[in-house]
Amino acid sequence: MGNLLIVLGALFVLLLLVVPLIERFGGKQSDRDISKLSRFILPLVALLLLLQAIRHFFF
Repeated sequence: MGNLLIVLGALFVLLLLVVPLIERFGGKQSDRDISKLSRFILPLVALLLLLQAIRHFFF
């Protein structure tokens, strides 16, 4: 249980450090670029759900 708390604590600290760095140095994306990426999110989530259901019921 102690190892789990250490790993979770380290991940939380790294998250607090990495997110501001990505926001600062990540560069600005246009609305057009974001809309191109966002149209793939829903089909990918549906595919993920389908694959997880297949894995759950058949394997």
